[in-house]
Amino acid sequence: MTPAQKNEVIGVLKEKFAQYDNFYVTNTESLTVAQVSKLRRLCFEKNVELKVAKNTLIRKALESFNDEGKYGEVYPSLSGVTALMFSDSPKEPALILSSFRKTNKEKPVLKAALIGSDTFTGDHELVNLTKIKTKNELIGEVLGLLQSPAQRVLAALLHHHESKAEGVAAE
Repeated sequence: MTPAQKNEVIGVLKEKFAQYDNFYVTNTESLTVAQVSKLRRLCFEKNVELKVAKNTLIRKALESFNDEGKYGEVYPSLSGVTALMFSDSPKEPALILSSFRKTNKEKPVLKAALIGSDTFTGDHELVNLTKIKTKNELIGEVLGLLQSPAQRVLAALLHHHESKAEGVAAE
């Protein structure tokens, strides 16, 4: 790879890291070409970008942000064959990996994930990442909680009104 090609890859990676608040670092080393193609298809269907790059180029792209605090915990995971998964959803890549692993025996391995400013390291974190709530899920829960007291008051008023109406009809 020429220096110009390396700089181009670093530039693309920098754009992706700047564009997305969430990314996953996985090891796809033991996957066959057919399995990688299947994984790419799954990612495409769920609007998750999958990029394979050399660890040194990924590290250089991250280091260009001068934010050791944010990315420092990701650096140790940059070894072996690395595929990056970029997504607007913090949990979509975890769901893809979990479903993919049902037929592929614990592969690919999750090395790390950066969700906002939180870093999750190690394959054991995959289960936790599938349980993260998306922004829309949290908004739905808050709206449900806000609506709940109002719905109870309306139901009580309606029940009270119906009770009075039944009492008047009985007379």
